[in-house]
Amino acid sequence: MSAAKTIALFPEASFGAALNCVGVAQALRDMGANPVFICHPGFRGVFAEYGFAEYQLGSDDGTDATDWTDFIARHQDAFRQSPYEQLTSYVGPTWDAIVDTAVKAEEPLRQLLARLKPDAIVLDNVVMFPAIATAGVPWIRIVSCAETEIADASVPPYLSGLGGEPNRSWEEFSSAYAKVTAPAHRRFSNFLGDCGVKAPPSPSFLDPSPWLNLLLAPEIIRRERKNPLDPDRFVFLDGCVRREVDYTPPRFASHNDAPLALVSFGSLGAMDVEMMKRMIEVFADLPCRFLVNAGPWRDDYSDVPDNVYVDSWFPQPSVVRQSSLFIHHGGNNSFCEALYFGVPSLVMPYCWDGHDNACRAEETQVGEKLDRYDWSFQDLSGAILRLIGDEEMQARLKANAATMQAHSGATLAARRILDTISDTQATRAARR
Repeated sequence: MSAAKTIALFPEASFGAALNCVGVAQALRDMGANPVFICHPGFRGVFAEYGFAEYQLGSDDGTDATDWTDFIARHQDAFRQSPYEQLTSYVGPTWDAIVDTAVKAEEPLRQLLARLKPDAIVLDNVVMFPAIATAGVPWIRIVSCAETEIADASVPPYLSGLGGEPNRSWEEFSSAYAKVTAPAHRRFSNFLGDCGVKAPPSPSFLDPSPWLNLLLAPEIIRRERKNPLDPDRFVFLDGCVRREVDYTPPRFASHNDAPLALVSFGSLGAMDVEMMKRMIEVFADLPCRFLVNAGPWRDDYSDVPDNVYVDSWFPQPSVVRQSSLFIHHGGNNSFCEALYFGVPSLVMPYCWDGHDNACRAEETQVGEKLDRYDWSFQDLSGAILRLIGDEEMQARLKANAATMQAHSGATLAARRILDTISDTQATRAARR
Protein backbone atom coordinates (compact mmCIF):
# COMPACT_ATOMS: atom_id res chain seq x y z
CA MET A 1 0.00 0.00 0.00
CA SER A 2 1.37 3.42 -0.95
CA ALA A 3 1.84 6.00 1.78
CA ALA A 4 -0.83 8.67 2.21
CA LYS A 5 -0.10 11.78 0.19
CA THR A 6 0.84 14.76 2.35
CA ILE A 7 -0.75 17.98 1.16
CA ALA A 8 0.32 21.21 2.82
CA LEU A 9 -2.44 23.83 2.80
CA PHE A 10 -1.30 27.42 3.24
CA PRO A 11 -4.17 29.93 3.50
CA GLU A 12 -3.66 33.65 3.93
CA ALA A 13 -4.14 35.26 7.33
CA SER A 14 -7.91 35.58 7.09
CA PHE A 15 -10.60 33.32 8.45
CA GLY A 16 -12.43 33.24 5.12
CA ALA A 17 -9.53 31.59 3.31
CA ALA A 18 -8.60 29.48 6.33
CA LEU A 19 -12.05 27.98 6.82
CA ASN A 20 -12.56 27.49 3.09
CA CYS A 21 -9.38 25.39 3.11
CA VAL A 22 -10.75 23.37 6.04
CA GLY A 23 -13.57 22.11 3.80
CA VAL A 24 -11.05 20.98 1.17
CA ALA A 25 -8.86 19.38 3.84
CA GLN A 26 -11.82 17.46 5.27
CA ALA A 27 -12.51 16.00 1.83
CA LEU A 28 -8.83 15.16 1.33
CA ARG A 29 -8.78 13.36 4.66
CA ASP A 30 -11.91 11.43 3.68
CA MET A 31 -10.01 10.20 0.61
CA GLY A 32 -7.10 8.89 2.66
CA ALA A 33 -4.70 11.80 2.21
CA ASN A 34 -2.74 13.53 4.97
CA PRO A 35 -3.62 17.24 4.84
CA VAL A 36 -1.62 19.53 7.12
CA PHE A 37 -1.82 23.27 7.62
CA ILE A 38 0.81 25.97 7.50
CA CYS A 39 -0.60 28.93 9.39
CA HIS A 40 0.35 32.51 10.13
CA PRO A 41 0.82 33.64 13.73
CA GLY A 42 -2.54 34.25 15.33
CA PHE A 43 -4.14 31.17 13.78
CA ARG A 44 -2.75 28.65 16.24
CA GLY A 45 -5.43 26.13 17.14
CA VAL A 46 -7.85 27.06 14.33
CA PHE A 47 -6.98 23.99 12.26
CA ALA A 48 -6.15 21.70 15.17
CA GLU A 49 -9.74 22.15 16.33
CA TYR A 50 -10.81 20.32 13.16
CA GLY A 51 -8.29 17.56 13.80
CA PHE A 52 -5.49 18.68 11.48
CA ALA A 53 -1.79 19.00 12.19
CA GLU A 54 -0.75 22.62 11.99
CA TYR A 55 2.62 24.30 11.71
CA GLN A 56 2.82 27.92 12.76
CA LEU A 57 4.87 30.06 10.41
CA GLY A 58 6.85 32.59 12.39
CA SER A 59 9.23 35.05 10.78
CA ASP A 60 12.95 34.63 11.14
CA ASP A 61 13.13 37.26 13.92
CA GLY A 62 10.24 35.73 15.87
CA THR A 63 7.66 38.33 14.87
CA ASP A 64 4.94 38.52 12.27
CA ALA A 65 5.26 41.27 9.67
CA THR A 66 1.72 42.50 10.15
CA ASP A 67 -0.72 42.52 13.06
CA TRP A 68 -3.87 42.52 10.94
CA THR A 69 -6.20 43.46 13.78
CA ASP A 70 -4.08 46.51 14.48
CA PHE A 71 -3.81 47.25 10.75
CA ILE A 72 -7.60 47.23 10.30
CA ALA A 73 -8.08 49.37 13.39
CA ARG A 74 -5.68 51.98 12.02
CA HIS A 75 -7.47 52.06 8.66
CA GLN A 76 -11.09 52.02 9.82
CA ASP A 77 -11.76 55.52 8.52
CA ALA A 78 -11.16 54.21 5.00
CA PHE A 79 -14.19 51.96 5.30
CA ARG A 80 -16.47 54.97 4.99
CA GLN A 81 -15.02 55.70 1.55
CA SER A 82 -15.88 54.51 -1.94
CA PRO A 83 -13.84 51.66 -3.49
CA TYR A 84 -12.04 54.22 -5.67
CA GLU A 85 -11.09 56.36 -2.67
CA GLN A 86 -9.93 53.26 -0.81
CA LEU A 87 -7.27 52.64 -3.43
CA THR A 88 -4.96 55.15 -1.79
CA SER A 89 -6.21 54.96 1.79
CA TYR A 90 -6.49 51.17 2.14
CA VAL A 91 -5.64 49.04 -0.91
CA GLY A 92 -2.16 50.47 -1.44
CA PRO A 93 -1.17 50.15 2.25
CA THR A 94 -2.64 46.64 2.33
CA TRP A 95 -0.47 45.47 -0.57
CA ASP A 96 2.56 46.99 1.15
CA ALA A 97 1.75 45.01 4.29
CA ILE A 98 1.13 41.81 2.32
CA VAL A 99 4.52 42.14 0.63
CA ASP A 100 6.16 42.74 4.03
CA THR A 101 4.59 39.55 5.33
CA ALA A 102 5.67 37.50 2.30
CA VAL A 103 9.26 38.70 2.54
CA LYS A 104 9.53 37.95 6.25
CA ALA A 105 7.88 34.54 5.87
CA GLU A 106 10.18 33.32 3.10
CA GLU A 107 13.05 31.77 5.02
CA PRO A 108 10.96 30.02 7.72
CA LEU A 109 8.57 28.79 5.02
CA ARG A 110 11.45 27.35 2.99
CA GLN A 111 12.79 25.54 6.06
CA LEU A 112 9.35 24.23 6.99
CA LEU A 113 8.65 22.85 3.51
CA ALA A 114 12.03 21.12 3.53
CA ARG A 115 10.97 19.36 6.74
CA LEU A 116 7.44 18.52 5.70
CA LYS A 117 8.34 17.27 2.20
CA PRO A 118 4.73 17.55 0.98
CA ASP A 119 3.54 15.90 -2.22
CA ALA A 120 1.71 19.12 -3.14
CA ILE A 121 1.07 22.58 -1.74
CA VAL A 122 -2.32 24.26 -1.78
CA LEU A 123 -1.96 28.04 -1.74
CA ASP A 124 -5.01 30.13 -0.88
CA ASN A 125 -3.34 33.50 -0.97
CA VAL A 126 -2.91 36.62 -3.09
CA VAL A 127 0.89 36.58 -3.48
CA MET A 128 3.48 34.05 -4.54
CA PHE A 129 6.02 32.75 -2.04
CA PRO A 130 9.33 31.76 -3.68
CA ALA A 131 9.70 28.82 -1.31
CA ILE A 132 6.52 27.37 -2.82
CA ALA A 133 7.49 28.09 -6.42
CA THR A 134 10.83 26.32 -5.92
CA ALA A 135 9.67 23.45 -3.67
CA GLY A 136 9.85 20.92 -6.50
CA VAL A 137 6.24 19.74 -6.10
CA PRO A 138 3.02 20.90 -7.77
CA TRP A 139 1.31 23.84 -6.18
CA ILE A 140 -2.41 24.42 -6.49
CA ARG A 141 -3.93 27.86 -6.29
CA ILE A 142 -7.27 28.43 -4.60
CA VAL A 143 -9.03 31.68 -5.45
CA SER A 144 -11.30 32.07 -2.45
CA CYS A 145 -11.86 35.77 -3.12
CA ALA A 146 -14.36 36.96 -5.70
CA GLU A 147 -13.96 35.75 -9.26
CA THR A 148 -12.83 39.28 -10.20
CA GLU A 149 -9.39 38.34 -8.86
CA ILE A 150 -8.76 36.57 -12.18
CA ALA A 151 -8.86 39.42 -14.68
CA ASP A 152 -10.73 39.39 -17.98
CA ALA A 153 -11.91 42.12 -20.35
CA SER A 154 -15.55 41.25 -19.56
CA VAL A 155 -15.06 41.04 -15.78
CA PRO A 156 -15.15 44.25 -13.69
CA PRO A 157 -11.86 45.36 -12.14
CA TYR A 158 -10.89 43.58 -8.94
CA LEU A 159 -11.99 45.41 -5.75
CA SER A 160 -13.88 48.07 -7.72
CA GLY A 161 -17.47 47.22 -6.75
CA LEU A 162 -18.40 47.97 -10.36
CA GLY A 163 -20.82 46.01 -12.50
CA GLY A 164 -22.57 46.15 -15.83
CA GLU A 165 -20.64 46.19 -19.09
CA PRO A 166 -17.09 47.50 -19.68
CA ASN A 167 -17.06 51.29 -19.56
CA ARG A 168 -14.92 54.30 -18.72
CA SER A 169 -15.32 53.71 -14.98
CA TRP A 170 -13.71 50.30 -15.40
CA GLU A 171 -10.78 51.87 -17.25
CA GLU A 172 -10.33 54.64 -14.70
CA PHE A 173 -10.37 52.24 -11.76
CA SER A 174 -7.95 49.80 -13.43
CA SER A 175 -5.55 52.61 -14.23
CA ALA A 176 -5.67 54.00 -10.70
CA TYR A 177 -5.26 50.51 -9.20
CA ALA A 178 -2.15 49.84 -11.30
CA LYS A 179 -0.66 53.20 -10.28
CA VAL A 180 -1.36 52.77 -6.58
CA THR A 181 0.03 49.23 -6.42
CA ALA A 182 3.09 49.91 -8.58
CA PRO A 183 5.54 50.64 -5.70
CA ALA A 184 4.58 47.46 -3.84
CA HIS A 185 4.74 45.47 -7.07
CA ARG A 186 8.25 46.75 -7.89
CA ARG A 187 9.45 45.81 -4.42
CA PHE A 188 7.81 42.41 -4.67
CA SER A 189 9.24 41.79 -8.14
CA ASN A 190 12.75 42.56 -6.88
CA PHE A 191 12.23 40.17 -3.98
CA LEU A 192 11.08 37.37 -6.30
CA GLY A 193 13.97 38.05 -8.67
CA ASP A 194 16.47 37.79 -5.81
CA CYS A 195 14.96 34.38 -5.04
CA GLY A 196 15.21 33.22 -8.65
CA VAL A 197 11.48 33.40 -9.35
CA LYS A 198 9.90 35.24 -12.27
CA ALA A 199 7.51 37.97 -11.15
CA PRO A 200 3.95 38.14 -12.46
CA PRO A 201 3.15 41.11 -14.70
CA SER A 202 1.87 44.24 -12.96
CA PRO A 203 -0.53 44.71 -11.28
CA SER A 204 -0.85 41.01 -10.42
CA PHE A 205 1.05 39.60 -7.45
CA LEU A 206 0.30 35.94 -8.19
CA ASP A 207 0.15 34.06 -11.48
CA PRO A 208 -2.26 31.17 -11.99
CA SER A 209 -0.79 27.80 -11.12
CA PRO A 210 0.55 25.85 -14.11
CA TRP A 211 -0.96 22.74 -12.49
CA LEU A 212 -4.41 23.52 -11.07
CA ASN A 213 -6.51 26.52 -10.03
CA LEU A 214 -9.70 26.22 -7.98
CA LEU A 215 -12.16 29.11 -8.03
CA LEU A 216 -14.86 29.60 -5.43
CA ALA A 217 -17.42 31.13 -7.79
CA PRO A 218 -20.82 29.37 -7.95
CA GLU A 219 -22.55 29.29 -11.31
CA ILE A 220 -25.46 31.46 -10.17
CA ILE A 221 -23.10 34.44 -9.75
CA ARG A 222 -20.42 33.46 -12.28
CA ARG A 223 -19.53 35.91 -15.02
CA GLU A 224 -19.29 35.26 -18.73
CA ARG A 225 -15.69 35.82 -19.77
CA LYS A 226 -14.37 37.16 -23.04
CA ASN A 227 -11.54 34.64 -22.80
CA PRO A 228 -12.89 31.48 -21.11
CA LEU A 229 -10.54 29.80 -18.67
CA ASP A 230 -8.98 26.46 -19.62
CA PRO A 231 -11.15 23.85 -17.85
CA ASP A 232 -8.15 21.52 -17.49
CA ARG A 233 -6.37 24.07 -15.30
CA PHE A 234 -9.23 26.16 -13.89
CA VAL A 235 -11.99 24.40 -11.98
CA PHE A 236 -15.00 26.31 -10.67
CA LEU A 237 -16.37 25.04 -7.38
CA ASP A 238 -20.10 25.44 -6.84
CA GLY A 239 -19.66 25.77 -3.12
CA CYS A 240 -16.87 24.46 -0.94
CA VAL A 241 -18.34 24.44 2.55
CA ARG A 242 -16.69 22.82 5.55
CA ARG A 243 -18.50 20.37 7.83
CA GLU A 244 -19.25 22.07 11.10
CA VAL A 245 -20.73 21.08 14.44
CA ASP A 246 -24.51 21.27 14.75
CA TYR A 247 -25.88 24.39 16.34
CA THR A 248 -29.08 24.88 18.28
CA PRO A 249 -30.13 28.54 18.47
CA PRO A 250 -30.72 29.83 22.00
CA ARG A 251 -34.20 30.36 23.29
CA PHE A 252 -34.95 34.06 22.99
CA ALA A 253 -37.04 36.08 25.41
CA SER A 254 -39.38 36.79 22.49
CA HIS A 255 -39.94 36.01 18.78
CA ASN A 256 -38.96 32.36 19.09
CA ASP A 257 -41.09 31.40 16.10
CA ALA A 258 -39.86 34.31 13.97
CA PRO A 259 -37.39 34.06 11.06
CA LEU A 260 -33.74 33.79 12.04
CA ALA A 261 -31.06 36.15 10.68
CA LEU A 262 -27.31 35.81 11.13
CA VAL A 263 -25.19 38.97 11.31
CA SER A 264 -21.45 38.52 10.81
CA PHE A 265 -18.89 40.91 9.36
CA GLY A 266 -15.89 38.65 9.51
CA SER A 267 -13.06 38.30 11.95
CA LEU A 268 -12.07 41.97 11.67
CA GLY A 269 -15.25 43.76 10.65
CA ALA A 270 -16.80 43.12 14.07
CA MET A 271 -14.47 45.65 15.67
CA ASP A 272 -16.81 48.49 14.62
CA VAL A 273 -18.92 48.11 17.75
CA GLU A 274 -20.75 51.42 17.44
CA MET A 275 -22.01 50.55 13.98
CA MET A 276 -23.15 47.14 15.22
CA LYS A 277 -24.97 48.70 18.17
CA ARG A 278 -26.76 51.04 15.81
CA MET A 279 -27.91 48.03 13.78
CA ILE A 280 -29.13 46.27 16.92
CA GLU A 281 -31.34 49.26 17.71
CA VAL A 282 -33.10 48.60 14.40
CA PHE A 283 -33.34 44.86 15.05
CA ALA A 284 -35.23 45.52 18.29
CA ASP A 285 -38.33 46.63 16.38
CA LEU A 286 -38.41 43.84 13.78
CA PRO A 287 -40.36 40.55 13.93
CA CYS A 288 -37.23 38.44 13.60
CA ARG A 289 -34.54 36.77 15.68
CA PHE A 290 -30.94 37.92 15.22
CA LEU A 291 -27.69 36.14 16.01
CA VAL A 292 -24.87 38.70 16.03
CA ASN A 293 -21.21 37.66 15.78
CA ALA A 294 -19.25 40.17 17.87
CA GLY A 295 -15.88 38.41 17.74
CA PRO A 296 -13.48 39.46 20.53
CA TRP A 297 -15.70 42.44 21.32
CA ARG A 298 -18.52 40.38 22.85
CA ASP A 299 -18.19 42.04 26.26
CA ASP A 300 -18.88 45.47 24.74
CA TYR A 301 -22.56 44.53 24.44
CA SER A 302 -24.04 44.75 27.92
CA ASP A 303 -27.68 45.31 27.00
CA VAL A 304 -29.39 43.84 23.94
CA PRO A 305 -33.06 43.47 22.91
CA ASP A 306 -35.00 40.30 23.63
CA ASN A 307 -34.86 39.19 19.99
CA VAL A 308 -31.06 39.56 19.69
CA TYR A 309 -28.35 37.18 20.87
CA VAL A 310 -24.71 38.30 20.73
CA ASP A 311 -21.77 35.91 20.95
CA SER A 312 -18.09 35.85 20.06
CA TRP A 313 -18.37 32.96 17.60
CA PHE A 314 -20.87 30.77 15.79
CA PRO A 315 -20.35 27.64 13.67
CA GLN A 316 -21.31 29.69 10.64
CA PRO A 317 -22.35 26.99 8.12
CA SER A 318 -24.60 25.36 10.73
CA VAL A 319 -26.25 28.69 11.50
CA VAL A 320 -26.63 29.83 7.89
CA ARG A 321 -28.37 26.54 7.08
CA GLN A 322 -31.11 27.45 9.58
CA SER A 323 -31.38 31.13 8.65
CA SER A 324 -33.77 33.12 6.49
CA LEU A 325 -31.24 35.92 5.94
CA PHE A 326 -27.50 36.41 6.21
CA ILE A 327 -26.26 39.98 6.80
CA HIS A 328 -22.53 40.10 6.04
CA HIS A 329 -19.65 42.14 4.62
CA GLY A 330 -19.41 40.41 1.26
CA GLY A 331 -16.50 38.14 2.11
CA ASN A 332 -16.51 35.47 -0.56
CA ASN A 333 -16.71 32.61 1.91
CA SER A 334 -19.79 34.10 3.59
CA PHE A 335 -21.40 34.97 0.25
CA CYS A 336 -20.91 31.45 -1.07
CA GLU A 337 -22.17 29.84 2.15
CA ALA A 338 -25.37 31.86 1.85
CA LEU A 339 -25.81 30.58 -1.71
CA TYR A 340 -24.92 27.02 -0.71
CA PHE A 341 -27.75 26.96 1.82
CA GLY A 342 -30.23 28.96 -0.26
CA VAL A 343 -30.23 32.07 1.94
CA PRO A 344 -30.47 35.65 0.61
CA SER A 345 -27.65 38.04 1.46
CA LEU A 346 -27.81 41.60 2.69
CA VAL A 347 -24.27 42.74 1.89
CA MET A 348 -22.83 45.74 3.73
CA PRO A 349 -19.26 45.86 2.40
CA TYR A 350 -16.36 47.77 3.86
CA CYS A 351 -13.31 46.72 1.85
CA TRP A 352 -11.60 44.42 -0.64
CA ASP A 353 -13.77 42.03 -2.67
CA GLY A 354 -16.78 42.70 -0.47
CA HIS A 355 -17.53 45.57 -2.83
CA ASP A 356 -17.49 43.22 -5.82
CA ASN A 357 -19.76 40.68 -4.15
CA ALA A 358 -22.20 43.34 -2.98
CA CYS A 359 -22.62 44.51 -6.57
CA ARG A 360 -22.91 40.94 -7.84
CA ALA A 361 -25.57 40.05 -5.26
CA GLU A 362 -27.84 42.72 -6.70
CA GLU A 363 -26.95 42.01 -10.35
CA THR A 364 -27.90 38.35 -10.00
CA GLN A 365 -30.84 38.99 -7.63
CA VAL A 366 -29.56 36.80 -4.83
CA GLY A 367 -29.64 39.62 -2.29
CA GLU A 368 -29.24 43.35 -1.83
CA LYS A 369 -26.40 45.69 -0.97
CA LEU A 370 -26.51 48.47 1.58
CA ASP A 371 -23.89 51.06 2.41
CA ARG A 372 -22.09 50.09 5.61
CA TYR A 373 -22.69 53.47 7.25
CA ASP A 374 -24.98 55.64 5.15
CA TRP A 375 -28.36 54.13 5.98
CA SER A 376 -31.44 55.08 7.91
CA PHE A 377 -33.64 53.00 10.19
CA GLN A 378 -36.03 52.59 7.25
CA ASP A 379 -33.24 51.58 4.86
CA LEU A 380 -32.01 48.74 7.03
CA SER A 381 -35.38 47.50 8.28
CA GLY A 382 -36.85 47.71 4.78
CA ALA A 383 -34.04 45.65 3.25
CA ILE A 384 -34.34 42.98 5.95
CA LEU A 385 -38.09 42.62 5.61
CA ARG A 386 -37.96 42.63 1.79
CA LEU A 387 -35.40 39.87 1.62
CA ILE A 388 -37.06 37.67 4.22
CA GLY A 389 -40.45 38.19 2.60
CA ASP A 390 -39.37 37.70 -1.04
CA GLU A 391 -40.83 34.24 -1.60
CA GLU A 392 -39.78 34.13 -5.25
CA MET A 393 -36.15 34.84 -4.38
CA GLN A 394 -36.23 32.37 -1.51
CA ALA A 395 -37.60 29.61 -3.77
CA ARG A 396 -35.03 30.28 -6.50
CA LEU A 397 -32.20 30.26 -3.95
CA LYS A 398 -33.38 26.98 -2.42
CA ALA A 399 -33.45 25.34 -5.84
CA ASN A 400 -29.96 26.65 -6.55
CA ALA A 401 -28.76 25.38 -3.16
CA ALA A 402 -29.81 21.85 -4.07
CA THR A 403 -27.72 22.09 -7.24
CA MET A 404 -24.70 23.45 -5.41
CA GLN A 405 -24.84 20.81 -2.70
CA ALA A 406 -25.10 18.04 -5.29
CA HIS A 407 -22.01 19.46 -6.96
CA SER A 408 -19.93 18.61 -3.84
CA GLY A 409 -17.32 21.28 -4.44
CA ALA A 410 -15.00 20.26 -1.61
CA THR A 411 -14.97 16.66 -2.85
CA LEU A 412 -14.30 17.81 -6.42
CA ALA A 413 -11.44 20.02 -5.21
CA ALA A 414 -9.87 17.17 -3.25
CA ARG A 415 -10.18 14.76 -6.16
CA ARG A 416 -8.56 17.20 -8.59
CA ILE A 417 -5.72 17.88 -6.14
CA LEU A 418 -4.98 14.17 -5.76
CA ASP A 419 -5.23 13.65 -9.53
CA THR A 420 -2.71 16.46 -10.02
CA ILE A 421 -0.27 14.74 -7.66
CA SER A 422 -0.73 11.38 -9.40
CA ASP A 423 -0.35 12.85 -12.89
CA THR A 424 2.77 14.79 -11.92
CA GLN A 425 4.41 11.81 -10.27
CA ALA A 426 3.55 9.56 -13.22
CA THR A 427 5.01 12.06 -15.68
CA ARG A 428 8.22 12.33 -13.70
CA ALA A 429 8.50 8.55 -13.42
CA ALA A 430 8.09 8.18 -17.18
CA ARG A 431 10.98 10.59 -17.76
CA ARG A 432 13.41 8.60 -15.66
